[in-house]
This record gives sequence, structure tokens and C-alpha cells, in this order.
Amino acid sequence: MKKLLSLLLSIVSCVGLFAACGGDDSSAPKEVDYAAAVTLDMESTETIKQTTTVKLFIDGDTTHFNVPSNVSVTGNGVLKARYLAINTPESTGKIEEWGKAASKFTRSKLESATSIVLETDSNKWELDSTGGRHLVWVWYKPEGAENYRNLNIEILQEGLAIASDSEGNRYGDICGKALRQATALKKHVHGEEKDPDFYYGSAIPMDLKNLRLNIAEYDGQKVAFEGVITHLYNDGAYLESYDEETQQWYGMYIYYGRNTNPFLGEVIVPGNRMRIVGTVSYWEGGGKYQVSGIEYNMRNPDDPNSCKLLDDEKHDPSNVAITVNDFYGKKSIQLQDDDDATEYDYAALAMETTVSMKGLRVVSAYTTHNGGDSDGAISLTCSVDGREITVRTDVLKDADGNLITEDLFPKNTVIDVEGIIDYYKSENAETGSYQIKVFNIENITIH
Repeated sequence: MKKLLSLLLSIVSCVGLFAACGGDDSSAPKEVDYAAAVTLDMESTETIKQTTTVKLFIDGDTTHFNVPSNVSVTGNGVLKARYLAINTPESTGKIEEWGKAASKFTRSKLESATSIVLETDSNKWELDSTGGRHLVWVWYKPEGAENYRNLNIEILQEGLAIASDSEGNRYGDICGKALRQATALKKHVHGEEKDPDFYYGSAIPMDLKNLRLNIAEYDGQKVAFEGVITHLYNDGAYLESYDEETQQWYGMYIYYGRNTNPFLGEVIVPGNRMRIVGTVSYWEGGGKYQVSGIEYNMRNPDDPNSCKLLDDEKHDPSNVAITVNDFYGKKSIQLQDDDDATEYDYAALAMETTVSMKGLRVVSAYTTHNGGDSDGAISLTCSVDGREITVRTDVLKDADGNLITEDLFPKNTVIDVEGIIDYYKSENAETGSYQIKVFNIENITIH
């Protein structure tokens, strides 16, 4: 009897070991698709339903939708939606772990949807605490599907959000179950898995918009951000990145110096998208901020202190077409968590981004002769629509390598230019002025 009991125990132990090693354990709990466990009732009068399309993707829990003007806060046919019951990590401003993943998830579901419906939680459109966004349930119908899925709940069950009054609403019971399942399965924000899109290092991760709009706050601090290299200049490079929320390009100049790692030049190439890690500093001589202290670890590009090549698809500069009135004008920026919009000088806002301007008439030309590296650079004072603007060139050469002089630009010559918005301040001046900097003769069209 003892031998039989011992044999039975051995068999049980082996079965348990087999299950632990990946055997078929039919008793293991199955993952429930809670996003399909609720139904959109288009006939119910308890809530408002609105068919819609996407205007702008902002982040994982905020999207701007096209709607009839009578349901828009601003009356312009745009509803800024904040998803009920969820709070995804940030993917704009200061970047948080799993924020980009949540944003990509939301975009992927809605971009491929054949139909999207917004639903209120009650019988009226309710606003969030900012007063600028509607609180909604977002339903989408995948291609080939007959039924709608609840995207709010799906984001919860994917572990890409934390709770935001998740059980105190219309679908609270299912939200709670989806959240508890994601927590039990240790999905994304609830687990210990590393986010492949997140920067893990001593620098502060952020986007270029946040850095540009709050640059003085980060003076002396180490930051990490992404952008596309547009131009190389004076042992440094300009890069830019587009922000969908504000529909604006933001730029920055990074200075790596003459004694930099020679391999850095292999990746900091116009058109490459880079992650930059460096320290914000104020350049007294130029009267503007830059990012310096750039490092590159060729053997370990995932080194958190190293710049990293993200892709080399050769992105083109934005070269946003602007007028002289745009250049000297203002632009209001409304951030999603701010109650009021902030007005900026456009040139300051678009600092170090690429732009284009047409129909500039040359008033005068001046060539630099001070014995420095900029000898031969040309300053063109131009007039367009009754306003003057300065175009500053780098040292220009033709296809044969010959120096181009101011003689190419006699008075009244009409030109189109492509360059970056720059701020110039001479060393002895207290203030400077904005101008357009041009790097190559190919960026100037003479009429």
C-alpha cells in the first residue's frame, strides 16, 4: 500500500512538473475580451451617440473628432475628447513609460476602423475639469466586424492605462474587471516589462515642444528628446519635430564641438531621426539656448547617456511655407491641460525649424569680413509686402567650389528662400533679432 501511494505521489508530482514546464493546463484562467463584453445600444435615449471621424490624434486617451457644430465646445465642428474611465501615460510634453505605446494603440484601432461612435455617460455632453474636452466612450468597428468594440475598456484590458474613476460610470463593472485582469496578468503599466520606446536614463525624457516652450526651466539640466536632423552648422546640427496637438513644428540646435567622437558624424546626418541626450545651456554670445555635451557610444547605442539613431529613412525638412506677416505675427497655443491659450511670437515659437518664403526683393547686401569662420557669409536685407526681413547665408559656394559673393544679389533682385528661423545677436548688443538662415545656394531661387 505504501508503495502504491508513493507511486501515485510520484505520478502527481510529474504531472505538476509537466504543467509547470509548459504542459497543457486546462484549468488555467483564460483571458477575457472585455471590450467585446459590452454592447453599443444606438436606440437607447439614456445617452447621446454621435457618429464621427478623427481629426487629430493627441495621445492614448485624448483625440480630436469631427462632429456637427452643435455638439462642439467651440462651435467649429471639432470635439476634443477625453476618454472616460482611463488615464494613459503621457506621450507628449514630458514622456512617460508606455505613453507612446498607448498612443500608438489608440491610433492603430481608430485608423483601421470602418466606423466610430462617441457616447456620453449620461443624457448630455459633459466636460472634463479643463472645460475644453468632452468626456466620452469611444466605440469603433474593426474592418470586417459586425459589432462595435469599446476602446476605453480595451485600453484598460491591455494594461495601457491606470484607473480614472473606472468603476464610477455606466460601464463601471466591466471596467473594473478589465483593470483587475490586466493587473493580474501584469500587462504593460502593471508589470515589470521594459517599454522599448521609453528612454531609461538620468536625463529628463520629453518632446521638442515641451523643451522649446519651457526652455529656460531646463537650463543646466540633462534632457532626452527626438527629432529629425535638418542641417549641419558650426560643429553642431539643427533638428525639428512636429506636434499634432498644436499643429506646429519645434526645433533645437545641438552643439557637439570640434573634438567630438568621430563616429557621431556617421549618425548625425540630415534626414536621420535621432534621440538626442545632452545638457541645456544658454549661449551668451548668441543670446539663445542650445543643447550641448552630446555623446555617442557606437558599441552600445542603447547606452542611456548616448545619442541614438532611430531611423535613417532620410526625412525631408518641413520647409513650412510662411509669409513675412506670419514671421512677425503671433500664434496662440492651446495645450490640452491648460485652461487658456498662450500667445507667442511666431518667430520665437518656430525658432530653429525650417521654413520657406517667396518673393523677397533685395534691398541691400553685406558680406562678412572679420577674419573668422564666417568670412564670406552674406546678409541680405530684403523687402516683401512692405516689411523688411534679413536673410543670412552660410558661406556659399557654387558647384565648382567657387565662393559666391554679394554680387549675385544686386538691388531689386527677387528671391525665394528655404532655411531655418534663427536669432542673431552681435556680441556687444543687448538684444538681437530674428532672421532666416540659409545654408546652401540650392536653397535660394533667383527670379
